[in-house]
Amino acid sequence: IIGNVWSNSEEDVIPAGDAAKGYTAITTQASGNTYPVVQEIVKTVYGAGKGNLEDKSRIGSVYHNLGIVNGILNVEAIRIAQEKFGHRTLTGDEVRWGFEHLKLDPAKVEALGAKDLFHSINVSWDNHEGEGYVTFQQWDGKKWNVVSDWIAPDWALLRPIIEKSAEAYAAEKGIKPRTAADAEAVAATN
Repeated sequence: IIGNVWSNSEEDVIPAGDAAKGYTAITTQASGNTYPVVQEIVKTVYGAGKGNLEDKSRIGSVYHNLGIVNGILNVEAIRIAQEKFGHRTLTGDEVRWGFEHLKLDPAKVEALGAKDLFHSINVSWDNHEGEGYVTFQQWDGKKWNVVSDWIAPDWALLRPIIEKSAEAYAAEKGIKPRTAADAEAVAATN
C-alpha cells in the first residue's frame, strides 16, 4: 500500500503500531528536525520560551514541517508582492500576484535553510502546482525515512487531464477562466 499526502503523517501510522512498519506514503515535504530552518526555529522560538507547541516531540513531524513549509511559501509570496507593490499592507489580489510569481529554485530553498525539506517551487498564474515534486517516505515504527529522490510529475500526461476537467467545471458553473491579462491586471492598476 502506498498512501497519498492525506495519509502520510505520524497520526496515520502510530495508531497501527507494528502493523504500520514498512508503510510507504507520498509527501511534498520531508519530516525530521535536522533541517537548518527547523533548528533555527527550535533555537529562536522554543529556546527563547516562545511559541505554543505543547508537545515538543512534534518538532519535525510531518504536520509541523508542513506548517514550516507553508510559512516559508507565505512569507516569500508576500515579500515578492511587497517588492512589486510597496512595503505596506497588501490587498488579497496583490498577495495572489505574489504567489503567482513565487519562484524558489534549489539555491533559494537552500538559502532559506530548507534544502531537502521541500523541492523547488515555480508558480505562475496558470500553474498553481508549482512544479509538483514529491518524494516517498517509509515508516520504520518510530519515524519516517525518505526512500526516494524528488520526483517530478509527468505533466505531458497530467496537464491535459487537469485542463479538460477545469474547462468542464468552468462551463458547468458559468465561470470565466482567468487569462494572463486578468492575472496581471492588479499590477497594471498599482
